[in-house]
Amino acid sequence: MLKKNYVRDGKNRIIGSVTSGYSDSSEVIRDEHEKILGRTSERFNTVRDARGSLVSINSSDSGLLIRKK
Repeated sequence: MLKKNYVRDGKNRIIGSVTSGYSDSSEVIRDEHEKILGRTSERFNTVRDARGSLVSINSSDSGLLIRKK
């Protein structure tokens, strides 16, 4: 079952979302306009950006893809 959590800034505005529950234990991170920013993998402990380039190894922290504006 897919689960979507919203990420909000200090003024309670939505700045992104994290969708989890995929069969491969990954999460998809989107910005406030629903554009995919990237994907994390709990299995491989990696974070990849929207183009598939490796952002971080040994960390599956979705916060690496969501940045404050």
